Amino acid sequence: MKKIHIVGLGLLGGSFALAAKEKFSDLLITGTDANEKNLQDALSLGIIQEAKESADPDTDIIILATPADKLNDLLLKTLDQVGEDTLVFDVGSTKAKLCSLVTDHPKRKQYLAAHPIAGTEYSGPKAAFKDLLDRKVMIICELEQTDLSLKEKAYELFDVLNLKLRFMDPEEHDRHLAFVSHLSHISSFMLGKTVLQKMEDEKNIFDMAGSGFASTVRLAKSSPAMWAPILTENKDNILSALDGYISNLTAFRDKIAASDGQGLSDDMKEINKIGDILDLEK
Repeated sequence: MKKIHIVGLGLLGGSFALAAKEKFSDLLITGTDANEKNLQDALSLGIIQEAKESADPDTDIIILATPADKLNDLLLKTLDQVGEDTLVFDVGSTKAKLCSLVTDHPKRKQYLAAHPIAGTEYSGPKAAFKDLLDRKVMIICELEQTDLSLKEKAYELFDVLNLKLRFMDPEEHDRHLAFVSHLSHISSFMLGKTVLQKMEDEKNIFDMAGSGFASTVRLAKSSPAMWAPILTENKDNILSALDGYISNLTAFRDKIAASDGQGLSDDMKEINKIGDILDLEK
């Protein structure tokens, strides 16, 4: 019987469990969550079969799916306690600090730094669904540091879940994620804040909100408990991304102020090229 233990039974942890249960007939999934309601929801929804504070010694894989600010201590504690044939991987959105933290740990070879590029604006066990990870990219950092036989356990799981593997340096991962994920969440939150402030004066503003506004502000519904730690853990990269973003916003504002229609059009035509890039990435 295969055994998986999950710490953090929200959207990602829960979705891993639901997908794995469908693919493996002989699988026991245990888990724990700091939030008692999340734990009870995970049990009642069948995400886990048993609630356990820690994994059994013969557990095949432990998945750490907690908020980013909890992962540092949790990873060290888990590696200290883990059985010698158990693989530990996290699904956190930042990697450099974690990889640096365990560089000299005696059980470093039992850790795999992983990040699935998957999610929604919803959180908690009730948001989990079995197809969340299907055909999504799984970024893996410092693969060479993980024991070969334990990597095979990860490959087996990732393969049956139909994940597409990409390999990346942890610093490069964090730098890129600051632009394509973290910055987009900040933008959405700040758009939401700006409109909410306007709503204080004009109660009917949302009557004019169309699909463009809805899609742009969608990420503002994301969990603050998850995103505040990500923003502080990846602070330096995010500040760099924000500096570039604010500079571009200021330059665009200046063109509007100057009634520079041609300049605005030229800028937007250049930016339209991102559509071709995104189509190529599909």
